[in-house]
Amino acid sequence: MHCHPVTVFCRSLAQLSAMLDKTGTAPPLLAARLHPDMLPFAQQVRAAAGFALRGCCPLAGLDVPDFSAAASLQEQLAQTMRYLHAIPAGRFDGPPDRLCRDRAGFADIALPADEYLNLYILPNFYFHFGMAYAIARSAGAAIGKGDFDGYHAYAPGFSFERPAAP
Repeated sequence: MHCHPVTVFCRSLAQLSAMLDKTGTAPPLLAARLHPDMLPFAQQVRAAAGFALRGCCPLAGLDVPDFSAAASLQEQLAQTMRYLHAIPAGRFDGPPDRLCRDRAGFADIALPADEYLNLYILPNFYFHFGMAYAIARSAGAAIGKGDFDGYHAYAPGFSFERPAAP
């Protein structure tokens, strides 16, 4: 049993959109980074949206659209999710050994569809999604693990570093 790629990406992009609703997009957060040589928050969000498209479109035999010129991060996420939801499920039924091509940094890659999705696209998607979350947290945003995965729930003020009150 497996989850359809559009479902996986759109669920996480919706979580990312909800985190943006909570964190806001003030210029200090947009420019915040975990390390000087890493992408800032805004680019991490845009990269996550881009990897969702770079994953689904080749698997569906489509060219990858570019929504990075969207007026806001929320609009880019919305455009990305609308586009992905509009891809007919049957487009993903290609042979599992078909090659998907992309550029990983300075390397050109060509991987069978299953490896492309599971070993390249998903790790990169979650890397950028996770970095956006980590930057927002390190900047003081009131978000938690439940905002990331949509499942975890903790009492207000809960901390793994402090014991629970009796």
